[in-house]
Amino acid sequence: MRPGRNEVPETDRPASPEQQGEPDAQLVARALAGESAAFDELVRRYERPALAVAYRLLSQAQDAQEVVQDALLRAYRALSTLANPQIFGPWLLRIVSNLALNYRRSRARRPAVSLDADSRSEGDESDSLGQLLVSSQERPEQELMTGELADRIRQALDELPERQRLALVLFSIEQMPQKDVAEIIGCSVEAVKWHVFTARKKLKDKLSDLIGEA
Repeated sequence: MRPGRNEVPETDRPASPEQQGEPDAQLVARALAGESAAFDELVRRYERPALAVAYRLLSQAQDAQEVVQDALLRAYRALSTLANPQIFGPWLLRIVSNLALNYRRSRARRPAVSLDADSRSEGDESDSLGQLLVSSQERPEQELMTGELADRIRQALDELPERQRLALVLFSIEQMPQKDVAEIIGCSVEAVKWHVFTARKKLKDKLSDLIGEA
């Protein structure tokens, strides 16, 4: 079931090949041999997380659907160029992320992305930031979710450099392993850690007055 324009896609992390059944590499090999059903299975496994990532970056479900459909088509056409079929999932999400960022730039859109608390973060400051961002989602009926607050959060997020924002979205929200985030962004695991740390610090500084009240 595809989400409507105002529906937020569910965030599902891809299951391991053991949980899924046939490993991705075998499905890629079968798809390259002309079995369309094999690629259909890859789409079934990764379309929902791809939609979740695209939505987090674009904030509009219809835009996310268009980007994901484009990404799936490009992945199918470029499947023979995938050197390591075992990383089909991160490879597809990298295509999705790049297309979504290009889409944002072309439309000059300021996205409204909601962040969940990063349960893997350390330190009271990061926890305070996480609590604020969680509150902005979980208590929409309260004063915390005023238009001014939403604008503040959107502006702070939008001012982050693209790699920092993408790392924060993939790692802190989508709960992807750091190695997968590194594959998608095209950097080292240590760089992912730095991007996430820096992004959270910048958000904390920009929203310090709100964090003090959270």
